[in-house]
Amino acid sequence: MNWLRRYVSLTLIVVVAFVFFVLFFNDNSILQSFEYNRQIQELKDEIRSNEDTLRYYQELNDRLDTDPETMERIVREQYHMQRPSEDVYVFE
Repeated sequence: MNWLRRYVSLTLIVVVAFVFFVLFFNDNSILQSFEYNRQIQELKDEIRSNEDTLRYYQELNDRLDTDPETMERIVREQYHMQRPSEDVYVFE
């Protein structure tokens, strides 16, 4: 019991409790930091995915503005439009 009084004091207990509180129960705790980093990584992955999709639609938009054949193909495939003299059959 003598060794306990020599190495453990009230100040040490207060400091250890404070450090423990800051590391695990604070708003900026280590566990919360790991969770935030995981969310940041998920959002970065989502941004990359959305940038790829955005790039695809920008290229498609440019082609629709410049190429009438592309416009006709898109209109026929997606909106089932036809010329007056045509019959269109839709298979799904």
